[in-house]
Amino acid sequence: MSARRIKKLFKSRPTIEGAGVHLKRAFGYSQVPQFDPFLMLDDFHSSNPAEYLAGFPWHPHRGIETITYVLEGLVEHGDNMGNKGVIGAGDVQWMTAGSGIIHQEMPKEAPTGTMWGFQFWANLPASQKMMPPRYRDVKAMDIPEVALADGVTVKVIAGSVAGVQGPVKDIVIDPAMLDISVPAGTAFRHPLPAGHTVFAYVLAGEGYFDERRDAYAYEMVGHGWLDTKRRCVCEPETVVLYEYEGDILQVDTIDRPLRFILVSGKPLGEPIAWYGPVVMNTQEELRVAFDEYAKGTFIKHK
Repeated sequence: MSARRIKKLFKSRPTIEGAGVHLKRAFGYSQVPQFDPFLMLDDFHSSNPAEYLAGFPWHPHRGIETITYVLEGLVEHGDNMGNKGVIGAGDVQWMTAGSGIIHQEMPKEAPTGTMWGFQFWANLPASQKMMPPRYRDVKAMDIPEVALADGVTVKVIAGSVAGVQGPVKDIVIDPAMLDISVPAGTAFRHPLPAGHTVFAYVLAGEGYFDERRDAYAYEMVGHGWLDTKRRCVCEPETVVLYEYEGDILQVDTIDRPLRFILVSGKPLGEPIAWYGPVVMNTQEELRVAFDEYAKGTFIKHK
């Protein structure tokens, strides 16, 4: 068995989305198709309500799945299918837009003042892009936490760890989504599915995500050409994208503990036509989607 090696590191960058939400984009449109089947990862983390309360008012989606994971704070949501509610710390919303859905996500002023969460976009294959929409609201209490050796803990949202299956199942891209905490001075190993795209996003602390421990062995994106102090240790707001070879994730900590999200999924290898909240396979399909939205025929299933 061999450990996967880092292909690239990406540093998340500030941007504004929705009606004025300040967030960090870990990866997105300009990185397609490197993360196939994943399209985007946004990190919204702020203690200033003015930076998040404007939220994401009513908007459409087609052809993708959106996955929202809240670590701190509250997000009120609703959609045209009648789903509505509030997701809070530790909750996950896994929404399959399929043929079309119109929804909104509106952060509320957090009890602690801090809002922190993530949204992933995952692509759907051409054969499933027009499937009926579906919605899954997974509460924190329903997400198992597995205690491993040396104090490592893993919250299993999708996929499995040590025989424990996460609550999100039967997804087209066969994803894994894990929230992993590793104490200082600890080695963590985890088997990876062959041929799947794998990336990690660092939440807190620092760790080594590559057995080589060589910061010049891979490309660093977003660090600046004058970054002469490259470190092979990965810190918060860093995306670690792995090569496809290797069947083991190898992560080591030294002086500080580490928390990160690990995500994997089966690549689709299909053409991508993407504009705003709609991701299809051709420009003609995009034109049809927005024409239908303008005419009020966008929603196919209710």
